[in-house]
Amino acid sequence: MSDDELTLTASSLVAPDSGAHWSQRYAAALMNTFGPPQRVLVRGEGAYVWDADGMRYLDLLGGIAVNSLGHGHPTLTAAVSAQLGTLGHVSNFFASPVQIALAERLIGLAGAPEGSRVFFANSGTEANEALFKMARRTGRPRIIALDGSFHGRTMGALAMTSKLAYREPFEPLPGGVEFVPFGDSAALEAVFADGGGDVAAVVVETIQGEAGVRPLPPGYLALARELTARAGALLAVDEVQTGMGRTGAWFAHHHSYLGGGVVPDVVTLAKGLGGGIPIGALIAYGEHAASLLGRGQHGTTFGGNPVAAAAALATIGVIERDGLLAQVRDVGAGLRGAVVALGHPLVVEVRGEGLLIAIELARPVAAQVAARALDAGFIVNPCTPSVLRLAPPFILTARQAATFTAFLAGLPHDLEPES
Repeated sequence: MSDDELTLTASSLVAPDSGAHWSQRYAAALMNTFGPPQRVLVRGEGAYVWDADGMRYLDLLGGIAVNSLGHGHPTLTAAVSAQLGTLGHVSNFFASPVQIALAERLIGLAGAPEGSRVFFANSGTEANEALFKMARRTGRPRIIALDGSFHGRTMGALAMTSKLAYREPFEPLPGGVEFVPFGDSAALEAVFADGGGDVAAVVVETIQGEAGVRPLPPGYLALARELTARAGALLAVDEVQTGMGRTGAWFAHHHSYLGGGVVPDVVTLAKGLGGGIPIGALIAYGEHAASLLGRGQHGTTFGGNPVAAAAALATIGVIERDGLLAQVRDVGAGLRGAVVALGHPLVVEVRGEGLLIAIELARPVAAQVAARALDAGFIVNPCTPSVLRLAPPFILTARQAATFTAFLAGLPHDLEPES
């Protein structure tokens, strides 16, 4: 029997509209940049999603920290529908009231000073690409980033991303980026030992998500602010994953131990900003930063379009109306405490802030645990071989979180890496 005949025979055994059916069509139609889909999801409600075979899952990843309000939230759905029925898209040769209102809201939430401005994009990668270009516009050659950083996949953002597996296939990348050890104050001070007059920017994540939910050490961001201010360099904070309430504050660097009163020059946002609708943003603090990119020096077709802006305004409004920042803090603290209280020998540490949580495992079995969780009806992410990342919707309840804790309690104590 030929390969084609075998394929046809296998296809004929798959039920129409089943997960296997859609997975076959996926493999035949989409580029293999993500690997085979773990499941084919067809609908969601609140903190739950359902797959094509009718299985329900508690979504503890939230589209990787995107679905702040969960799935099918009526306020978000109504805002997007109403805006799309009024004005869906205009080019940035024109403005819309929702775009302007969103920029004003972000400046206000950020506590940014007079003269601050916003640039809208479609994603965190694009927001960080704008940041990269701002650094170039200073006329200085050096950009300092941290080991473990992840800032995106486009060429400028990728140049600031430390993971070699992401970088090497696309080299040569834009130059001038140097990496210093994560959280190492002495290494950062050494960068500025000669005054730092050639440093354009220091770029940090307050909590590194992809590297395993690693918060900056207390005082590090304040030191970075002191050094960059003295040298006339930009301090840029990537809040793509941590911003817009994910940690229980609008911005993670507003937490006292992560940044407190530090005022950066640039903050980038995306993920949870639109509650599931793609949108990114860069906030430039003050006139100097806001004027680094002038007319014609950067642009976007879809950035800040009315539908995305309406989604972001609705998301912010629901978070405020329903007290979700407090819920993020309370449920997150409760979940972290409950996992620690299990005393499970496979769990060696639980860290994070709000509903951005890492569960550090004693052995590199995160992928196995995530697979077991999926079979049990929980979506989590093995972001490193030994770390599970949770970034659930802000509407997650303590009762829902407790079902996942019960799952962890039942994990085999002697789980070992697969050979």
